[in-house]
Amino acid sequence: MDSSVARRISALVDQIDRVIVGKRPQIEDSVACLLAGGHLLIEDVPGVGKTTLAHALAVCLGLRFSRVQFTADLMPSDLLGVSVFERARETFVFHPGPVFAQVLLADEINRAGPKTQSALLEAMEEQQVSVDNQTHPLPRPFFVIATQNPTEQLGTYPLPESQLDRFLLRITLGYPDRAAERALLAGEDRRELITRLEPVMQPAELQRAQAAVRAVRASEALLDYLQTLIAATRSGQWFVEGLSPRAGIAVLRVAKARALMAQRDYVAPDDVQAILPQAIAHRLQPVPGAGCGAIEQVRALVEATPIP
Repeated sequence: MDSSVARRISALVDQIDRVIVGKRPQIEDSVACLLAGGHLLIEDVPGVGKTTLAHALAVCLGLRFSRVQFTADLMPSDLLGVSVFERARETFVFHPGPVFAQVLLADEINRAGPKTQSALLEAMEEQQVSVDNQTHPLPRPFFVIATQNPTEQLGTYPLPESQLDRFLLRITLGYPDRAAERALLAGEDRRELITRLEPVMQPAELQRAQAAVRAVRASEALLDYLQTLIAATRSGQWFVEGLSPRAGIAVLRVAKARALMAQRDYVAPDDVQAILPQAIAHRLQPVPGAGCGAIEQVRALVEATPIP
């Protein structure tokens, strides 16, 4: 394994950690999601640093950043772009929307209607958008960070299952502990800190790191363990419906990313266990009468599944 890649990733996490204080596990999950080529959903109350994390990631990676505030009146064309007839050329010319960025922050995604939410599906899965029967490729890398308010808040729409399945990970930042909050109160404004950040990795280096993730080995025993976990979600004991094959592939990808971040060229069961709640809980619904949420059910499933 190229040790320089692991050092760059560690420096990236360290730099973001100086901006998002006291949330290193969530920062590591966010970086692992990016290295795995997935998209990130952050669900939390307003004001805990969701937008700051997305902006810091983009700056530290030297990526082109775009933010869209999702509202009830946001239309798909506001996101994707629109074809406008130009009289001088006597033809329609496509004007790209904010989705044509390398890091797209979809802020408060569940405040937009289902039609606009669905406009992101093709972009997230195929890294392209189709407008007026024309296909337009998106820049590489392309990374969506969506923030979501708790669904019990006013003016929110629940994300459909097909949309949730496009997110590799869902994380929650939560309130800072007392020491971290004191650092925030006594320190500089986080937006000022971001303006002084320097890129730790360039886009080409990020793509090499993503290629290194794909090269991380997963043994037959590890794949057996992962398949056992997936089969357990389909047993009807824990969840109404189990994981799809795409979800299983997603878990393996992000587990490989965690292994790379730990400077290993193979996936360990610990990598799978550490990432499993964030990777699958948003795709699953606990069985009636479970008495707990999906994350708790996933953790209980992991405890009940022996490691081969």
